[in-house]
Amino acid sequence: MRPTTLIATLLGTVAIGSMAAAADIRIGLNEDPDSLDPAVSRTFVSSLVYESLCDRLFNTNTDMEIIPELATEWEFSEDGLSLVIQLREGVTHHDGTPFNAESAMRVLERNQTLPTSNRRGELSSITGMEATGEHELTLTLGAPDVTLIAQLAHHAGRMYSPDAAAAADEAGRTFGANPVCTGAYKFVQRVEGDRIVLEKFEDYWDAENYHFDRVIYQPIPDTTVRLANVRAGDLDISERTAPSDVPQIRNDDRLQLFEVANIGYQGITINVGNGPRSEGPLGSDARVRQALSLSIDREALNQVVFEGQYVVGNQWAAPGTPFYDERDPVPARDVERARELLAEAGVETPLRIEMQTGNNPVAMQQGQVIQAMAAEAGFEISLRSTEFATLLSENAAGNFDMSQQGWSGRIDPDANIHPFVSCDGANNDKKYCNEEIDRILQEARTVPDFESRKALYDQSREILAEDMPLIYLYHIKYFYTMRQGIEGFEPYADGIIRLRGVTG
Repeated sequence: MRPTTLIATLLGTVAIGSMAAAADIRIGLNEDPDSLDPAVSRTFVSSLVYESLCDRLFNTNTDMEIIPELATEWEFSEDGLSLVIQLREGVTHHDGTPFNAESAMRVLERNQTLPTSNRRGELSSITGMEATGEHELTLTLGAPDVTLIAQLAHHAGRMYSPDAAAAADEAGRTFGANPVCTGAYKFVQRVEGDRIVLEKFEDYWDAENYHFDRVIYQPIPDTTVRLANVRAGDLDISERTAPSDVPQIRNDDRLQLFEVANIGYQGITINVGNGPRSEGPLGSDARVRQALSLSIDREALNQVVFEGQYVVGNQWAAPGTPFYDERDPVPARDVERARELLAEAGVETPLRIEMQTGNNPVAMQQGQVIQAMAAEAGFEISLRSTEFATLLSENAAGNFDMSQQGWSGRIDPDANIHPFVSCDGANNDKKYCNEEIDRILQEARTVPDFESRKALYDQSREILAEDMPLIYLYHIKYFYTMRQGIEGFEPYADGIIRLRGVTG
């Protein structure tokens, strides 16, 4: 990064610091969120902001077990076709309107029906809703759905003011530009690419456990600059520290380092059906995608870019975790077989393709390593680095050959696969569609016992390993850097920073 850019970024954070009171906490983000409308958001960093801004019906503990938040009790009917949820009393939205069964129902209905909603697939099993009491919500399901509580423990269950959202929708405004939610902090300001400012909501139902007057989120893609800002005292917490910086942080008595294994995955999304750019050899022939996968040495990638800190992988589940299919271990690099597959596909080499990456140094280095490896097998990869929200927009528009990206992970396996490979999946920008995959994944949503669900996911893994619309590469570990003096912080495997009980 050029020194002038570093200086400009540091000056920007100093400016924020000068307007901040002692009770502010400043958190450096790896990128800027795409939206602050829970119905629409797709980026991981939006989850970090929402955790202070918009409570969920359910949350998770450090063991990734579901716990109550705005829902206090819940019970499925014996046939699994009805779910009754008891809601917390005494909760108020930031605009002063009460949170109750009626408001929660309206939020879920908007999440299901808003044309731009990315929550529709997550809530597709719900066929009816009724406020059966002031704080009792009854959901009717078209079929049993063992994933539903887990869906409501993420964006689909984040509660916001339905009045504020309806007013924005009716006026043609973007609700995410001025979100009104139920969390410990209320929205004050967003300057895209620079900062998001939240202010403590004094009427919050659990306000006594939140100890900062304001939370200021600052997107700083360069991990080195984020680290410099923590050292200088201009940030309190930096999320997703680069593995290469871990040794020096451990030896710096000004800093604290926390780490936790993530439940998601990282890899390459390939455009197999989204517009003209899917029609080349990479998008139209699975053998070409298989060749690309075989050209990549996953362990070498881990060592070169991530100091060996991550876990190499070839499935959405990490090796050693319950849903990993041990019958299909991580493949060794095989350049000769990759060349054979390209020849079988009738591809003239070098095959020129473009890969999108994030605009942070780690993502760009990863792209360069993959570029060099794939070249030995006959691929000529050009790299296009963009801000992450732009990358997602380009993907949705079909303006990509392949895209280097990942998923922060969810506690139920359905959310780690269904949105990405089902025909109408909310995150299926590649437009992959296989009716057998849809059938298997839909059945897996109805099966309660682990062994039966795993058998179905193993079936889907076999098909996906052949079709390869996604090339899984590795599973990250979250590293958080923070200044000394921050106390009460606990890392969670979903990567989300929770400020309840944190002081500093």
